[in-house]
Order: sequence, then structure tokens, then C-alpha cells
Amino acid sequence: MKLGGIAGFVVRRLLLGLLVLGLVSIVVFAATQALPGDPARSILGRTATPASLKALRDQLGLGGSVLSQYFSWIGGLLHGDAGNSLAAQEPVTDLLGDKVVNSAFLVFCSGIISIPISVAIGSYAALRRDRTFDVSTSIATLVFAALPEFVVGVSLVVIFATTVFTGFLPAITIISPGARPWNDMTAMILPTATLVLAVTPYVVRIMRASMIEVLESDYVEMARLKGLPERTVIVRHALPNALGPTFQVIAINLAYLAGGVIVVEYVFNYAGIGGALRDAVSTQDLPVVQALAMLIAAVYVVLNLLADVATIIVTPRLRTRL
Repeated sequence: MKLGGIAGFVVRRLLLGLLVLGLVSIVVFAATQALPGDPARSILGRTATPASLKALRDQLGLGGSVLSQYFSWIGGLLHGDAGNSLAAQEPVTDLLGDKVVNSAFLVFCSGIISIPISVAIGSYAALRRDRTFDVSTSIATLVFAALPEFVVGVSLVVIFATTVFTGFLPAITIISPGARPWNDMTAMILPTATLVLAVTPYVVRIMRASMIEVLESDYVEMARLKGLPERTVIVRHALPNALGPTFQVIAINLAYLAGGVIVVEYVFNYAGIGGALRDAVSTQDLPVVQALAMLIAAVYVVLNLLADVATIIVTPRLRTRL
């Protein structure tokens, strides 16, 4: 493995990621500017006078040209300042700080459970191809992949919190102000299980397909002809090469969790970025909407970069090209 080659690849991907974020910032800003309504009127109400509306727009920085507003906003982001919430009248970073931590912990719990399970199930299904385990897991993953998150979440609530096993688990996740979600892990079970069931089917299916392709490859057959134990063939030759394409799907699904967690948070009344984004859209709190959109975009870029690096590390054929 050439360290310089990987370092150069990372630098190129970082520059490409910054370019993508720059383009995303333009789209996000243009989209929020195109939203109907007037944030100043939403704050002051319908009885506001034209003079008070103009004064508030100037105070909020909404009175200048679109270009001046964009460069002011993007310059603040580069300095760690996402502006002030129009509705709460406090810095966006302070408003979203705890909510981002809560959502990040939920995504972390879901990822650390779903990824190993998905890899293990997909690999074993490939080894037991067309047998009972493979067929049953294929049907199960198809069913869960077809179900929206809110259906899975509501079903879990009905089964484990309300109708079937009444009170067995909390139906909603209540996080007191200043508290952290890991202080009550019992309340994290249902939202975490919902996200695990939402993303696991996709990773299982791609891991199974990738593992089958690798097991049928020439180099795996050669390793078997050399007399290597089957376990060694699978662990040292098949599994690392099968993980490459799977890392890409894992990254996409983890990035999807960063945005898809919004629905799950609404179902379980979870105090995360989902509720903050919903409230910001309803009150036309543009700085909050813009900050959350850029945060989700940054998560996509970072996770895809990590997936590319992990793919190179575990795939010998790619390492030799750098």
C-alpha cells in the first residue's frame, strides 16, 4: 500500500467534497429564498406595519440583495457562525446543539447495530445460497425494504408499547432539557430498532450479492485449489473483497439515516433535528433550515469519503493502483 497514493486520493476527494458542498450551498440558499411567505411577517404577525416589517428585515439582514445575503451567510458558515434563528432569536448553533447530539447518538446506535448484523447475515446467506436460511432472509429483507419507516415504527409501538405487550417499552422517547439520550437507554430501543430494520435489508442484499460474486471468482477458486482451509479462504480472500461494494451502500444508508431520522423522530417524539427542521419550515426560520440542510449534505460527503478510503484499504486490487 502506498501511503502517498492514499493521501493524494484523500486530498482529491476532500477538494471534490468542498466543491460539492459549495454547489449544495447555492442550491439550499436559492431554495430557501424561493419559499413562499415573508419571515418578518411570520414573526410580527398580520397586523405588522410596513415600517416595522422593513425595520425587522434590516435587523435580520433580509433587506440586502440576494447575493449579499448569500455571501454573508456562507462567510458566517466558514467561520462557524450559522446566524441567528428568526423565530427563537438565538444563535442557530446554540438552538441546534443538543438536538444534533441527540440525532447523532440515535444514528450511531442504529449504525453500530445494523452494520455488523447486515454483514454477518449477508455473508452467511451467500454461503448458504438457495437454502432455507438464504430464501427466508431474502423474503424478510424484501418485506422490510418495502415498508416505510413510520409503518415499522408504529408497528413496533403497537406490539411492544401499547396493544400486545402493554407498557413493555416506552412508546415515546422523552429527553428532558439538558439531559442526554444515553441517560435512558430503554427509551432508545424502539427508535433504534426502527432505523435498524429500515437500513439492514439494503446492506444485507448487497453484501449477499457481492459475496456470491467473490466466491465465484478465479482467485477464490485458486485459493481453494491450493488447499487452504475454507475458513481461511472466506476470511482472508472472499470477505475483504466483498466488503468493498458493501461499504458504499453502508455509507449511503448511514447518510440516509441523517436525513431519514426525521420521520422516526416525529413518530417517537424524539428531540432531534427532525423536530427542529419541521418547526423551522413551519415558521419560515430560514437560518435553521439552511444550517440543517448543509449539515446533512456534509454528513453525506464525509461518509462517502470514509467509504471510499475503507474500500481501498480492504480491496487489494484497488490498493495496487494508487
